[in-house]
Amino acid sequence: MDQEQILEKVLEVVRADTHGAASLTLFALMKTMSTDNGQYLFLLNKLKDISPDMRELAYGLMELMAQGRNQAESWNRTLSDIESAIRNG
Repeated sequence: MDQEQILEKVLEVVRADTHGAASLTLFALMKTMSTDNGQYLFLLNKLKDISPDMRELAYGLMELMAQGRNQAESWNRTLSDIESAIRNG
């Protein structure tokens, strides 16, 4: 999957179940990797709580971060949409 596909899929997951384990785990991972200071503190054992398909999305998000794409406009827009969905969900 490319960047847009990964971000769109994560947003779909969150919108489908705004307070589900996968939604909140993926949101926490994205939020953690959005900090500018580079100290990405995320409890990786949380990945055990989600399905293999959702872990694949998490790995895709991690790869985007490794490529520096976690500072892109599309990342920030998706994160903002996710925050709104969770807040209003």
